[in-house]
Amino acid sequence: MEKAILVGLETPESTNFKEAMAELKNLAIACDVEVLSTITQKLSGPTASHYVGTGKVDEIKQAITTLDANLVIFDDELSPSHIRNLEKALETKVIDRTILILDIFARRAKTKEAMLQVELAQCQYMLPRVIGLYSSLSRQKSGTGSKGPGETKLELDRRILKDRAHHLKEELKELVTIRRIQREKRKKDEVFTVALCGYTNSGKSTMLNKILESSIQNTEKYVFEKNMLFATLETATRNILLPNNHQFLVTDTVGFISKLPHHLVEAFKSTLEEITEASLILHIIDASNPEYRSQLEVVDEVLQKLGVHNIPMIYVFNKNDLLTNSIDSDKQPQISVSALNGMGMNELVDLIDKTLYSKTHHVKMILPYDKGHIYGVLRENSHIKATNYESDGIHIEAELSDHYLNLYQSYVINNNMQ
Repeated sequence: MEKAILVGLETPESTNFKEAMAELKNLAIACDVEVLSTITQKLSGPTASHYVGTGKVDEIKQAITTLDANLVIFDDELSPSHIRNLEKALETKVIDRTILILDIFARRAKTKEAMLQVELAQCQYMLPRVIGLYSSLSRQKSGTGSKGPGETKLELDRRILKDRAHHLKEELKELVTIRRIQREKRKKDEVFTVALCGYTNSGKSTMLNKILESSIQNTEKYVFEKNMLFATLETATRNILLPNNHQFLVTDTVGFISKLPHHLVEAFKSTLEEITEASLILHIIDASNPEYRSQLEVVDEVLQKLGVHNIPMIYVFNKNDLLTNSIDSDKQPQISVSALNGMGMNELVDLIDKTLYSKTHHVKMILPYDKGHIYGVLRENSHIKATNYESDGIHIEAELSDHYLNLYQSYVINNNMQ
């Protein structure tokens, strides 16, 4: 296990500095790094040469010797010159928050798409830092911050990285095309999609699994869930069929975090497009976290950057079984649940159902007996409330979407009946 010293710089612009340092520690632990000490400094801004003051550099070097540390992790993104100067002065490996997050993503990625996205983000991060990172890459072939693209780290240079990044983008284009075709087909078939988004470890995967239990045809696989940062990176989509025959897809997306590397946001855009194309967004918030308000704002800011506009959103305050105080938020509509024990989940599914099917048309129809195949289509895709077989045909009371209303308008005898 690597042994690390964490370093943070508090400036007048810093917000939630203590929480950010605590989060950095959790990120290090998620990378199987033992945190030996945390060193902080207050300055008006980063210094040009070593990011922190020279006196603080001496303090860090002394701590490395005393505690026998072999890794120093800075809470902010370092420039190439900062990395080069710090490694020369400290004589040990230096990484920053960005490469730590990239390393976690690299360890968690399982599908081909996720692996390509992470590797592309790593290439884009390393491209301007080849010189600064070269000494650490050549000195140590494994460990945190070195789970980088490819197998030939010693030969990495700008040309190789550029070529690799270009190749990765081409491979991703093919997968993006497939994903977009799937989305277009869902739109054409009028399939509603619900996207789960939120801060990392807010309980999205647990939420998806609990919603899955409300489906009357629950043959789908449960997704992996664990109480850790970035436990899952893969986009998981599951089909939900409710007892009233209302149907929708639920998609779990990658979690967000403060100071989320922009390289990751760019690389994961094809995955995050699932959010921008959704019929409804569930913003999952860990209400038991003392910093849930700031985490909520971080996610809202990322959604704005992604261009999420005019998509209905429900703020779901999760983990209410761990709450000691009431939720203080004016976000609407909101609901308090516990995905772990199911508290409030029936109400959440009802709210999802009402939101998605708010424009459903309640109709009476008469289908001639030679049009029985239409009845089969409606049974599969709509909610049929009543059926009577009369001499002039099949009398139906049903809830129809715009699509099926337009398709079978000629058989409707009463629209928007009570």
